[in-house]
Amino acid sequence: MEAIARTRQGRVEGREKEGVLLFAGIPYAAPPTGEARFHPPRPHPGWEGVRPAKRFGKVAPQVPSPLGGFLDALNLDWDEDCLTLNVATPALDEGARPVMVWIHGGAFLTGTGATPWYNGASFARTGDLVVVSINYRLGALGFLYLGGQRDELSGSGNSGILDQIAALEWVRDNIHGFGGDPDNVTIFGESAGGMSVGTLLGVPAARGLFHRAIPQSGACHNALSTEAAERVAEQFSEKAGVSDVEELRRLPVERILEAQMSTVLHFAANRGALGDGKKVPLGLTFQPVVDGAILPKPPIEAVREGAAADVALLTGTNLDEQHLFLFANPPKLDRAKLVRWLDHFFGEGARAVETYASGRPEASEDDLLSAFLTDQTFRIPAIRLAEAQSVHQKHTYLYLFSWESRAF
Repeated sequence: MEAIARTRQGRVEGREKEGVLLFAGIPYAAPPTGEARFHPPRPHPGWEGVRPAKRFGKVAPQVPSPLGGFLDALNLDWDEDCLTLNVATPALDEGARPVMVWIHGGAFLTGTGATPWYNGASFARTGDLVVVSINYRLGALGFLYLGGQRDELSGSGNSGILDQIAALEWVRDNIHGFGGDPDNVTIFGESAGGMSVGTLLGVPAARGLFHRAIPQSGACHNALSTEAAERVAEQFSEKAGVSDVEELRRLPVERILEAQMSTVLHFAANRGALGDGKKVPLGLTFQPVVDGAILPKPPIEAVREGAAADVALLTGTNLDEQHLFLFANPPKLDRAKLVRWLDHFFGEGARAVETYASGRPEASEDDLLSAFLTDQTFRIPAIRLAEAQSVHQKHTYLYLFSWESRAF
């Protein structure tokens, strides 16, 4: 099969893989480097001739995942020039196939659309679909809010979300040349990818770029206020040893990653405390920001008001979602410690433990903590999103994945 496709930026040459055509490492925006660092993505200038698209692009700058061995296969060959996407398609024809765009997870700190788990070839082959996976800016480079320092950086806390929108605009403008239908696009993602999908439901600039959404293990509840985001930026600047944006732009990426991790560890050590009784979610120090510019209000509020009324929705979670995060380092709690832990973060710890234990008589304290955090982080946000969207969209569905893994 011919493996040369046309895009608005130029022609690309892919390769056949597992019975479908794979185009890898296609740039959808210019490199966000130098003066472009912390700015919205800019159009790629294009190229002459045929650009090879047989190898995946560099991943966004990141440190190894805290999940360690779960991501041993991840290639951490990173670079700021990371705004690329991958396309798997059955054929380059006029098929006008449904398009699915995958947004990877990783706590807004790690991950890539090229992870082998996310190979879209099987979907493309068995479902006659066009599957797109993307990279986007992560951590401080993607979600550090600098709007309090420079007006032109008011959207910097959502640079990673703006990257996702730029990728969807690329799909709108180019996917027809890969056998896809730009008027039949589904976005889907898991964990931080699901939270990204939920955020996009509330972003005005994303409207019309997708028609269905599948946020998995992540919903519409993950966005910092500008006050919280400014506190994070202050702590990051202190860790990085910089006093203004120009210094930050000149900082080597390695130093940014060091300061980023130090900032995450700082808030983890202080149990997310921002002061004044406010907290950031543990493990999600960097996330989208309700900045009044890109994201005018919390995504769940926007959905309740009908911002995504024309988008069909499927959302849900796994039965024991939090087990993954407690597996590597189980807390080994007793009942008193569990009550104190829940009381510190959520209040009414004794009542919460009594409620969860009443329906789980054989559960250990660690199991009760996992059940509580699964509901608090994943299941209840998914339910609230489905409730909000169902008022405006009859095609709203909720799932619970309960198959028990035998991996451990």
